Amino acid sequence: MKGVTDLAHEFNVNSPFLFAIVAIILMLIMAQALFFLIRAWRQAKKLGIDSSKLWSVVKSSAVFTIVPAVSILIGVIALSKKLGLPLPWLRLSVIGALTYETAAASAAASAVGTSIGDTSALLTASQYAAIAWVMTLGIMASVILPPIICRRLLSGVDKLEKRDKRWGEIMMSALFMGMISAFLGMIFGKVGAGLTGWIPVFVMLASMVLMLICAVLIKKLKIKWIEDYALPISMIGAMALAVPITNAVNAYIA
Repeated sequence: MKGVTDLAHEFNVNSPFLFAIVAIILMLIMAQALFFLIRAWRQAKKLGIDSSKLWSVVKSSAVFTIVPAVSILIGVIALSKKLGLPLPWLRLSVIGALTYETAAASAAASAVGTSIGDTSALLTASQYAAIAWVMTLGIMASVILPPIICRRLLSGVDKLEKRDKRWGEIMMSALFMGMISAFLGMIFGKVGAGLTGWIPVFVMLASMVLMLICAVLIKKLKIKWIEDYALPISMIGAMALAVPITNAVNAYIA
């Protein structure tokens, strides 16, 4: 028992071994992307597409890829406080999604007796493994199920839209709202615990206001470049506003 306790105590979420494993996996992913990029470039040249046009596509694609990734980087930083850098780095660099990973990590952490926000208590090896398994196994459905059910699902939606386009749009909107509602449970889950339970709700509302401001700037003032920055702006702004919101709530309670 002493050996097991010592092992759990010595576990490090930022172990060089974990960094090495993640680096190897990500290098394989990058090599795969580079392989297909080279093949696509060669095929484009065979089709007679000018190099200047190809470089223009590469540059514009890079911009539209990097800018939205700012919000993902925020998620990596937020999760790394508790889970270390390797696991969030891996999960959000391959098939993970920011909305899923944070929810899965929070639920798993709660199940093993801790929380993602509690950075004072270090994770044991068993807690870390449980959280990693939940994050990994949960997302596997998005890898396995699409080729099995998505073709039939999309075929059914297409048939419905052909019969009644309005009901087809309502169905897709309902599916989207159902997905959003699943995450809203985490925000409203503690409102019954008192005013402090409303802090996530206030932060969400702040994020909504920031997103609405971005929408107004895009639609009314025609500032199109904000389209690529709207999500990072609303996320970073809400995270920054979370501090004064929390302080204001605590001051009101006191």
